[in-house]
Amino acid sequence: MAVEIERKFLVKDASYRNLAFRHYEIRQGYIANEDGRSVRVRITDNEAVLTIKGPSDSRGMSRYEWSQLISVEDALELFKLHRNGCIEKRRYLVHSGPHVFEVDEFYGDNEGLVIAEVELNSEDEVFEKPDFIGKEVTGDDRYYNVNLAVNPFKNWEKG
Repeated sequence: MAVEIERKFLVKDASYRNLAFRHYEIRQGYIANEDGRSVRVRITDNEAVLTIKGPSDSRGMSRYEWSQLISVEDALELFKLHRNGCIEKRRYLVHSGPHVFEVDEFYGDNEGLVIAEVELNSEDEVFEKPDFIGKEVTGDDRYYNVNLAVNPFKNWEKG
């Protein structure tokens, strides 16, 4: 099993759109979510992935992750088992030094939320923050996609 190490940030402006070298649509649903563990089905373009994630460490930066490509047909069947809402978003990929930031613009019940993530090889790895990066929200579980399916951004108290 691999360990995923990532940091998450709010995005302060839309300049990432012009910097992106690729973008695509994502639709995902969660079949299970308990004690920080989740089972996710995701469809992007013509590809589907089943992912199992373990609970995050105390800093919210690292967790176990296992993924397997599956057929789109199987993913559509598994979507019938999802709990709570689906996550719909457009992902932009932006180079920053040797890293790639994934910037997610959420739709549906999470409309208005834009989050950037960068995957790292270690928790103390140095990386260049693009100018569009705002406040860090690593470890704030409200921003985990699995929790956005249960408690979408539209329900948060604004302010």
